[in-house]
Amino acid sequence: SDTANLYVSGMASNHSTSPQDDYLPHYLQDEDPFASKLSREADIIAGFYLTVIGVLSTCGNGYVLFMSLKRKKKLRPAEIVTVNLAVCDLGISVVGKPFSIISFFSHRWVFGWLGCRWYGWAGFFFGCGSLITMTAVSLDRYLKICHLPYGTWLKRHHAFICLAIIWAYATFWATVPFAGLGNYAPEPFGTSCTLDWWLAQSSVAGQAFILNILFFCLLLPTAVIVFSYVKIILKVKSSTKEVAHYDTRIQNSHVLEIKLTKVAMLICAGFLIAWIPYAVVSVWSAFGQPDSVPIQVSVIPTLLAKSAAMYNPVIYQVINCKFSCCRSLKKKSSLKKSRLYTISGNRETTAVNETHLEV
Repeated sequence: SDTANLYVSGMASNHSTSPQDDYLPHYLQDEDPFASKLSREADIIAGFYLTVIGVLSTCGNGYVLFMSLKRKKKLRPAEIVTVNLAVCDLGISVVGKPFSIISFFSHRWVFGWLGCRWYGWAGFFFGCGSLITMTAVSLDRYLKICHLPYGTWLKRHHAFICLAIIWAYATFWATVPFAGLGNYAPEPFGTSCTLDWWLAQSSVAGQAFILNILFFCLLLPTAVIVFSYVKIILKVKSSTKEVAHYDTRIQNSHVLEIKLTKVAMLICAGFLIAWIPYAVVSVWSAFGQPDSVPIQVSVIPTLLAKSAAMYNPVIYQVINCKFSCCRSLKKKSSLKKSRLYTISGNRETTAVNETHLEV
């Protein structure tokens, strides 16, 4: 009730008289915004689903980080940035998922407003960090594939500078709501928290805040990713002839860059497929008909988005194993060819010697 009074008094201080002034978000309409609006059975199913996703994500991303630490001195700049995805996904799994799992099994959000804002901040922070990391990876792939001379100067210290920029960017946008420009609030179904998209329904300032979040934390990074990979796809078709003029070392390096590009493209595709439905529902909640999204429907994109942290280590390991198998097969085939060449050479030498003996 105190939160509702503050909200109403803040709206009264606004001199504009638009119809938005009469709108109250769902968490102020209910006496208990943290009570689950789903059935207990649905909450239990969601809790088990998130538990499985959390365990798989923690194990998968933990394994990626462990293997990366074992070969940390051999990591290429692109791999260093890609490993940051595992850090973000592990952060979501360890810091965020236990809150929502406990709440789903408890049939209500049990951590209050403070826990709600912390959970919303952590989810947005690591989610934004993942997307900006993929943006940096796509730009790196674009330089390495489409501009070979420019890609050679990128070193390990450039990768660490890039990581510092990524974390600063995510920290800034995740913390902006605490400066009074936005907020974190419970989801309509009550057992999870997110960015307060419903501010756009109540004031022009709320609309400006949400539009800035959408542009800088979704639309701009996605546009850069799409642009980079479209240019890469067009370039790869003609890159074979261009790379053929370089020596073997550069050709082998180019093959590895193509492999890393495939990993990055699949990871980006998995992330966007998981998050786009949630983004669509959030944008509709912000600028569409208020509370028109059914609660049972709104929970599905949320659960799908929370599963994104599980995809990346699976994609990385599958592509890596496939690449390793291809390299081993190539080595075996080349070894067989060399053996056949040696055997045939020995036979020819034997035949020549026998001819000399006969003469």
